[in-house]
Amino acid sequence: MLERRHWRNLDYYFVGSVAAILAVSLAVLSSAGANMAPDPYYYVKKQLIWILIGLVGLFLVLLIDYEQLKRYHHALYVFNLILLAAVFLIGHQAKGAQRWINLGFFLLQPSEFAKTITIITLACFLDKRQGRLNRWQDLILPFVYVALPMLLILKQPDLGTSLVLLAILFGMLYVGGANPRLLLIIAGSGIAIAGLALFAHFRFGLPLPLEDYQLRRLVVVLNPYNDGQGGTGAGYHVIQSQIAIGSGGWWGVGWRQGSQAQLNFLPEHHTDFIFSVVGEELGFVRAVGVLGLYFVLLYRMLRIAAHAKDMFGALLVSGVASTFAFHILVNVGMTTGIMPVTGIPLPLFSYGGSSMLANMLALGLVLNVNLRRQKILF
Repeated sequence: MLERRHWRNLDYYFVGSVAAILAVSLAVLSSAGANMAPDPYYYVKKQLIWILIGLVGLFLVLLIDYEQLKRYHHALYVFNLILLAAVFLIGHQAKGAQRWINLGFFLLQPSEFAKTITIITLACFLDKRQGRLNRWQDLILPFVYVALPMLLILKQPDLGTSLVLLAILFGMLYVGGANPRLLLIIAGSGIAIAGLALFAHFRFGLPLPLEDYQLRRLVVVLNPYNDGQGGTGAGYHVIQSQIAIGSGGWWGVGWRQGSQAQLNFLPEHHTDFIFSVVGEELGFVRAVGVLGLYFVLLYRMLRIAAHAKDMFGALLVSGVASTFAFHILVNVGMTTGIMPVTGIPLPLFSYGGSSMLANMLALGLVLNVNLRRQKILF
C-alpha cells in the first residue's frame, strides 16, 4: 500500500505533461468530430469516459508494489498468449483484420494490452539475467520470449503493434545491460534483410508473410502517388495528410476550420492521422509545442528510470518509454510522409478505448516506480 511519504517522490512534471497532452487531445478531438451528426462531441465524450476509466486503472496499479508483479510474471505471460490467441477463435473482424474481441459494450483489442503485459514479463525475464546479456547466445532467449506474442499479433494481421514489441525488446535489452554493439549489429542486419526481402519480392516474386496492403504501406513512403487507389490507398492517406499539415502554415487555419478534416478529405483523422489535424488547424508552432509535451513526458520517464531503486523498476519504465517513443516517432512520421503507414496511434491523443486504457495502465507502472524509488525502512 502507498503511504504518505511515498507521495513526496511524485514527479509533478511527469503528471503535468500527461494532463496537458490529454487536455489538448480532447480539444483536437472535438474538432475532428465536429461534422459528425447528430452529436459533434461523440468522440470527446467517449474518450473522456475512457480517460476516467484509465485513471481508475492507473490508481489501482499504484496500490500494488511493483515488486509484487514478479510473482505473477509466468501467469501473465501465459495469459497474454491466451488473450492474443482468443482473437482467432472469438475475434471480431473489421477493416480486413481480426484484432478485436466484442464484449458488447466495447471492442477489446488484446494487442494493445499485450504491450504492457510484455513490458512486465520481459522486465522479470531480464532482471534475472543481469550481467548475462553480453554474448550472442545470451540474446537468443529474450528474442524467442518476445517472438511468441509478436507472431500472434503479426498473424492478426497487425504489423505496427508487432514492431512496437521489437522496440520494447531493444529498449529494455539496452537498459538491462546488453552489449550495445551487438544490438546495433542485430538491428542493422534486420533492416538490411528486410530491405533485401522486399527487393526480392517485387523483383523476383519471393513470397513474404505479409498481406498485400501491408506491403503497399511499407513502400508507399517512397512515392505515395503510386498507391492512390481512388481515395482508399495508403498513398492517398499520406497525400491528404501532407496537404493538411502544409496548409496549416506557422499558426494554423484555426480550430474547426481545417478543410481536410472538416470535409473528410483526411481519412481516420480522429485516430491514426489526428496529428494531421493538429498541423492543419493549430499550425507548425503549436504542433511543435505538442511534440514538446511528449519530449517532457519521455524525459521524465528516463529520469524516473535512472532513479529507480532496482533494475526491475528501471526495466519497467524503460519499456513504457520505448513504447511511447516508438509510437510518437512512427505516427508523426507517417503523417508527414517520412515513415510507412502502419496504423500506430498517437499515445494519449488518438481516439480509442483499448489504447487509452492500456496507456494509462502503463503510465501507472511508471508512477509506481517513481513513488517507490526510495526504500521504506520503517
